[in-house]
Amino acid sequence: MRTLALLEWLNALVIFPAVAWIWHMPPSAPNLAGFGLLVLLLVEGGAYWWLKYRQLLTGRRLPHGLPAFRMLRTANPLLLAAGAVTVAAGSASGAPWTHTWPGAALWVFAAVEHANYFHWQLSQGTRADWRRLRRAKRLRPSHLALDLARDRARR
Repeated sequence: MRTLALLEWLNALVIFPAVAWIWHMPPSAPNLAGFGLLVLLLVEGGAYWWLKYRQLLTGRRLPHGLPAFRMLRTANPLLLAAGAVTVAAGSASGAPWTHTWPGAALWVFAAVEHANYFHWQLSQGTRADWRRLRRAKRLRPSHLALDLARDRARR
């Protein structure tokens, strides 16, 4: 879990230079909106995995910070909606494709990350994960979603 946290934070640091270099992405409003949303979600994911790691080290029932994640579960879709409007407006304005499509791709990645952290476990990294998915025929709740549900039930 510590590695997951560190990798999410590392991804947040290197995503812009990598995308800007590979896609020759200019700093337009749609591109910056998609980039900003993705970095926000990666930082949130890294924070959750770090707090989850600390929970396991200390033997606590739940990780610290769940009220903040409850708020983010509500705020992120609003931010994603604003990002979608920014990307759509940039596309509708007739801007060159390099001014909009990288931002749209980053926005999609951010939306997938939100779903992966706050709703369903989208990554299936082990054979056991794949067997469970084939057997259940549906995605399982994410670790954060389960922690938020346990915290709600505890109250």
